[in-house]
Amino acid sequence: MTDIQKPFDIKKRCYLFSLSLVNFIKTTEYERIYFSLFDQLVRCGTSIGANVIEGGGGSTKKDVINYYHISLKSANETKYWLCLIRDSFLMIKIE
Repeated sequence: MTDIQKPFDIKKRCYLFSLSLVNFIKTTEYERIYFSLFDQLVRCGTSIGANVIEGGGGSTKKDVINYYHISLKSANETKYWLCLIRDSFLMIKIE
């Protein structure tokens, strides 16, 4: 997707990220030991958008901000799992 084609709506971007994440996991071949890593990745990665959507329906400004903070935490956790999977897969390739 080029920069011109990127959607700027945060809800749409989160949805597309979740969809890409699910497709990535679906097409990745991995051993049983990685199951919990990929399970955690799909849980936190898809919860980013879910919390953004939930926050958009918040009844107060504080409620909205709280859900956006939760989304940010999920995004940071997603980055952690992606890095862990990347680095552990690299270790296998080096061995």
